[in-house]
Amino acid sequence: MNRIERLQAIITHLQSKRVVKAEELAHRFDVSLRTIYRDLRSLEESGIPLGAEAGVGYFLLDNYHLPPVMFTHEEASAILLAEKLTKGMSDSITCGNFSSAVYKIKALLHTEEKDYLEKIDTSITVLSNSSQRPNALYILDIQQALAKKSVIEIEYTAKSSSSTSLRRIEPIGLCSYFSNWHLFAWCNLRNEYRDFRLDRIVSLKTTSDSFKHKSHPSLEEYLKLTNSSESPNISIIVSNSYLNRLQNSKYYYGFRWEEHQDKNRTRLFFVNKELKGFASWLLNTGCMAEIEYPIELKNTIKDYILSTCHGYSCLFQEPPL
Repeated sequence: MNRIERLQAIITHLQSKRVVKAEELAHRFDVSLRTIYRDLRSLEESGIPLGAEAGVGYFLLDNYHLPPVMFTHEEASAILLAEKLTKGMSDSITCGNFSSAVYKIKALLHTEEKDYLEKIDTSITVLSNSSQRPNALYILDIQQALAKKSVIEIEYTAKSSSSTSLRRIEPIGLCSYFSNWHLFAWCNLRNEYRDFRLDRIVSLKTTSDSFKHKSHPSLEEYLKLTNSSESPNISIIVSNSYLNRLQNSKYYYGFRWEEHQDKNRTRLFFVNKELKGFASWLLNTGCMAEIEYPIELKNTIKDYILSTCHGYSCLFQEPPL
């Protein structure tokens, strides 16, 4: 990106938010703060009405408006891809809102860009369990609660049982991982931070109550704290010949790190409190994994194997062919 392109992009960035910090611009365009300050001065000298507040950031004055935004083929393609991803990874309400926004964006495109999107639209899709996805994941309500720092009341179904419980929670962030949306929040019932899967929320109500705790960690701080504070509660040793087959799936089950035991084996550490789910996954390794701890996981594996053998016992009673 040359300097002229960067100056135009800075104006667009400034118009996208109420206030923008110089550090944010430097990070986006991968230049020094000195370069950003010089660019901002150049924009002012060219007649762009910039405002600044010490310690806060820069902003465009309300009387300034950009001409219609122009999109490149690459940017138009990215918009189409985002629409496909949204349809595959969110609820019907969010999809409807995003589609409405995309129609407005497409209205700004030149005929060439519109034709380009028409040609590739049917060639891109995102496969998902849409038939199992609820109509409402309450993403919009949660976003509003995050912005207002409002307490949320939810009826929640735990993974370990089919019963529901009423929770009053203080949300700190939304996160999508392992094909599901999760809400990290302070739970007043459990008196600790919890991870709530949105597809297990039966009902949700946003209250007018503000957070009792005046400050919560940011989403980034919470994720760092979670990943670093919990000690692994599971250790297994896997044959190196099988290790590559676990490279993707292990992250779904709380993988933290690994240590080479010897030239043939590797020790893997996990943080996972759902031992039944972990045991089901581990059974797929057959005899290629050895459980070091906890003993509860060994017993769970044993129970699964005995139950499976009992369920298929009729196969062992059939006379040989």
